[in-house]
Amino acid sequence: MPHAAPATTPEPLRFSSTAGRWVLLASILGSGLAGIDATVVNVALPAIGADTGADFAALQWTVTAYTLTLASFILLGGALGDRFGRRRIFVVGVVWFAVASLLCGLAPNAPALIAARALQGVGGALLTPGSLAMIQASFAPADRARAIGAWSGLGGVATAIGPFLGGWLVQYASWRWVFFINVPLAAAVVVISQRHVPETRDPTATGRTDLAGAALGALALAGTTYALIEAPGRGAASVPVLAAGVVGIAAALAFVAVERRTASPMLPLGIFASRQFSAANGVTFAVYAAFGAIFFLLVVHLQVVAGFSPIAAGTAMLPITVVMLALSARGGALATRIGPRLPMAGGPLVCAGAVLLMLRIGPGADYVTDVLPSVLVFGLGLSLMVAPLTATALASADAQHAGLASGVNNAVARAAGLVAIAVIPAAAGLGGDSYTDPAAFDAGFRTSAVVCAVLLVAGGLLAAATIRDDVLDDDGDTQQLRPPAPRPASDGAHLRHCAVDGTPLAGARGGDARSPEPPAVDAPR
Repeated sequence: MPHAAPATTPEPLRFSSTAGRWVLLASILGSGLAGIDATVVNVALPAIGADTGADFAALQWTVTAYTLTLASFILLGGALGDRFGRRRIFVVGVVWFAVASLLCGLAPNAPALIAARALQGVGGALLTPGSLAMIQASFAPADRARAIGAWSGLGGVATAIGPFLGGWLVQYASWRWVFFINVPLAAAVVVISQRHVPETRDPTATGRTDLAGAALGALALAGTTYALIEAPGRGAASVPVLAAGVVGIAAALAFVAVERRTASPMLPLGIFASRQFSAANGVTFAVYAAFGAIFFLLVVHLQVVAGFSPIAAGTAMLPITVVMLALSARGGALATRIGPRLPMAGGPLVCAGAVLLMLRIGPGADYVTDVLPSVLVFGLGLSLMVAPLTATALASADAQHAGLASGVNNAVARAAGLVAIAVIPAAAGLGGDSYTDPAAFDAGFRTSAVVCAVLLVAGGLLAAATIRDDVLDDDGDTQQLRPPAPRPASDGAHLRHCAVDGTPLAGARGGDARSPEPPAVDAPR
């Protein structure tokens, strides 16, 4: 792709203007593609397994292949948008995503589906940073917070619809329509974007694109993930598993070396010099690993063990999004008043309690008495934790790196879910055809739930031990995460975030536009 000349800065858009609403619509629909897809696929896993004859490892790959490429290339996607045009890369990502979705729906077997899902993740990595960047770069500063809040809230609604839509399509049509439905939506996004979204780019984005770093990062994640998923079936000492593990570790070491030496690294390692930033990402890794595993297994557990229909299982998590939409602003206000440390420590502990409540879900479980209490408590924990986690990750980095900080936090969350889905089910004895055996899956789910609860407790304790209510930036200046006096919610100061499906988004105030959509935890986002 040739380097484009700097675009003329467009006239800033107002939230109430028709032009502004078109930009919002394109961004929300685009990010909704990735959001809905991240949630509906889990609902379809039992049907995919029954239709293709896939074993449990293949079902794991159906989820992780998408997350793998998305986590690997999401920072590169933001960098390409800054350099070549945010709208251009966004549209390329949407088209790529649509073509890959069509290939997923047409896949004749599990290997073809997994390959198409990997391609789908590349499209998601190109479109998700641009969906927020177009808003950040196009709207007037006074209206930016409101626009990002609308993007986040309506994106959460789209995510909440995803499991219901997926369950309905699986139950009354076919699991293939979970992917086919993306094609007409993508076509509408492309038309709207080309006609109504102004092109913007970062004129200061110079130097060579870090393709070597992106390739090594993807290889590191792919090698280690393959080794972790395939070790239970092939044996840890088998040649393919050992070779993949060695390649993954070698690529990771080479990635670090390349990022240290290249002039324009995809991931400047100096950002981790902030102990607070590293601590916030450590908490992110622990809690999002738990989220990734529990949401991957829970929707399957509801169908295989509890006997829920696909549509009932798909809508079971809806209260989480409802609770977050109702309470997340209050959670952000609480963190503003008392600082992020206590909410970041308490939120994971509440979520851990919710996961332990899920142990009540067994054969013949009742939704109101066995499922609903756990999802309501889970939503409460997320509402308490997500906004201060985002604020801490952003405030711990230098202001000019706010977009990079959010992007790194996003990638950490996705990588955590990727590793957890590979490791925790295998450690719990889930593999082969266990998803067709209710007793075996029930036992494996219970073990997995306990492991996830332990991870959440560890994340809460890590936050309590390491997170401070004010941090020092790179210049040694104190950044107040707990301001001297509470600010009214109407001033747009609170950080917004997507409902559940992913990691926190960038703040509503200032910062780089590169921040991508939150992590896919494949939860009901």
